[in-house]
Amino acid sequence: MARVVRCGLIQAGCEWPADKFSLAQIKQKMIAKHERLIAAAAKKKVQVLGLQELFYGPYFCAEQHARWYELTERVPGGQTLARMQKLARRFRMVLIVPVYEVEMTGVFYNTAAVIDADGRYLGKYRKHHIPHCHPGFWEKFYFTPGNSGYPVFETRYARVGVYICYDRHFPEGARILGLNGAEIVYNPSATVAGLSEYLWELEQPAHAVANGYFIAAINRVGTESPWKIGEFYGKSYFCNPRGKIVAQAGRDNDELLVAELNLDEIQEVRTTWQFYRDRRPETYGEITRTQASGHSQAAN
Repeated sequence: MARVVRCGLIQAGCEWPADKFSLAQIKQKMIAKHERLIAAAAKKKVQVLGLQELFYGPYFCAEQHARWYELTERVPGGQTLARMQKLARRFRMVLIVPVYEVEMTGVFYNTAAVIDADGRYLGKYRKHHIPHCHPGFWEKFYFTPGNSGYPVFETRYARVGVYICYDRHFPEGARILGLNGAEIVYNPSATVAGLSEYLWELEQPAHAVANGYFIAAINRVGTESPWKIGEFYGKSYFCNPRGKIVAQAGRDNDELLVAELNLDEIQEVRTTWQFYRDRRPETYGEITRTQASGHSQAAN
């Protein structure tokens, strides 16, 4: 019998301006919105569901202000995660829950917790690659680079990996997730129209092909006041191991996207394309050398 898993993802906008509502109000409203969408996913019999990056607020990295540190929570142990664990248990649903984590005073991570269908906390992924680039993506002000490796979580329905937003531009971690046994990789993101939109439907299908797994790519929607960094263009999707987008959400609206993924396709694809067999890791040492040494060798 085919291993078919019913998967979902949620893309949503934050319509409560940060200059008109308190952080606590925004957080409460965003969590309530997502709880309604999670309940809708349960009615559609979703088994594995992913939320977007920093799901319970706006993408606050559009500015550099210490007030946003108030949104941090312990992982595990935070109130939001406890609420999500109850929902996972109630609906027998695996949840990928991105939050703003505090490890100790002054040390914060962009994190996604994975909760199994019985409500158990399985572990977390901390975003490795932290951008600090063109106006509106000041993430180094908020996040310490991840230090927990590239774990894959054995959930009730599938082996799930997580990669977060800017991580998707780096094939090395995507490969490690495959080597660690991922069948589905969720990438919760917050990205606006512009340079990244062209890459949105290019890079992650390429990761799916190179590594022979499914990808769930999530992006939020709309514009967020008072900032003017651009429009979050949605277009969240599921991609199969052949690199084909098999289901895609719209550009503008909150949406629950559901797709049935046949995990047996992974074996079919890997039998055809023997990328794991034909890898040459003993020749890849240059990848981990410093940039300076690489330039020195090239000069020689």
